[in-house]
Amino acid sequence: MVLEGLYVPGDPEGGGVLVAPPHPLYGGSILNPVATELALRGQTLELTSLRFNWRGVGASAGEASGEPGDALSDYAAALEFLEDCVSGPIVACGYSWGAVAAHKATEGHGAVRKLALIAPPAAMLDRDRLEAFRGPIFLAVGANDELAGAAALREIAGSLSNVEFVWLDGEDHFFGSGASAVGRAFESWLRSS
Repeated sequence: MVLEGLYVPGDPEGGGVLVAPPHPLYGGSILNPVATELALRGQTLELTSLRFNWRGVGASAGEASGEPGDALSDYAAALEFLEDCVSGPIVACGYSWGAVAAHKATEGHGAVRKLALIAPPAAMLDRDRLEAFRGPIFLAVGANDELAGAAALREIAGSLSNVEFVWLDGEDHFFGSGASAVGRAFESWLRSS
């Protein structure tokens, strides 16, 4: 499977940021403003960044799919590519559907040292996997996000000791005016974690 990606090299020893966009059947692509913001903030810190299009989106081969197994496969392929490009630690990132794939595809990838999950649907998160992850986790959601379940995400974050939780008042699932706020919080977390 050939996936289209946007790769921006940084300091190879500084590690990388892998960013997955939202659901491919609802317009999720490497051009998404939140995914773009995460990649740019990583680049600010000289991290190599990689955003990719799901199968069937943009120039990626295959047919667009809403199957979780396909999302895991696509994320894992992008992660393997990035692992070959950098020697430092990797931050596995995703927005919405991409956040679910990011947290599930990291098992067995020792290079992934941090997770950044933006508005993941709470019902699709694997709590056992989150509890088992030993690195820092960044979790952000809009206070008015009914798709992800903002209150449920707040409860999940409160049950984990390694989570920095960002609650954005006035924002919904699409962060219409809050993509830059997500980016600033993400960059601050990267600098401090």
